[in-house]
Amino acid sequence: MILFPAIDLKNSQCVRLEKGEMGSAKVFNPDPAAQAKQFEAQGFQWIHIVDLNGAFEGKSINKQAVESIVKSVNIPLQLGGGIRDLAAIENWLNAGITRVILGTIALRNPELVKTACKKFPNKIVVGIDGREGFVAVEGWAEKSEVGVEELALKFEDAGVAAIVYTDIERDGMMQGPNIEATRKLAERLTTPVIASGGVSSIEDLKKLKAIEKSGIAGVISGRAIYDGQIPIVEALKLMAA
Repeated sequence: MILFPAIDLKNSQCVRLEKGEMGSAKVFNPDPAAQAKQFEAQGFQWIHIVDLNGAFEGKSINKQAVESIVKSVNIPLQLGGGIRDLAAIENWLNAGITRVILGTIALRNPELVKTACKKFPNKIVVGIDGREGFVAVEGWAEKSEVGVEELALKFEDAGVAAIVYTDIERDGMMQGPNIEATRKLAERLTTPVIASGGVSSIEDLKKLKAIEKSGIAGVISGRAIYDGQIPIVEALKLMAA
């Protein structure tokens, strides 16, 4: 299981939100490249990046910050936020991003996701953000009438590398992930699931590790890593076991 530290970008700075509210942003590091280097030095094998401005505006906004991260580290990166067409996907992959995360467009245009999977094998991740069991889009500002599981099942045979499932109500709140919902989703899918939202302690990681066989391939944590709530050496050893 992979532990992904999260770099959430707002106005070219590393921030964390609470429940996806942009007004709740707290700056953790004004230098994303330096933060990425620190994560690599600490032993992380991947970094999860989200362009928060891009998610709201529907196009990449923090391009320079992302490019600075690409140049600063040698570990793989996955990026989401405002990536809505094949040209943008190709541009980011050519720029050094390992995997592109498609969120809003996965709901709006599932066929584009399937086309992207064929064109860029093992390079496409679908990000599904849930609020009360339904998919939220446009930077979490809008809740749809489509269920989380319903959307995830649309991509079962598409060749998606993974599904990032985020429980918005838990995100940034340090209250623990939604273990039961994550397990149920993973059991319904053959596509690997990456858990996100609310992971705040080594105990949370142990709970997710315990259901790894249901199809959990990784877990994303942001605030708890920045705050030092998760002991990194112990966490990485646990994930690798």
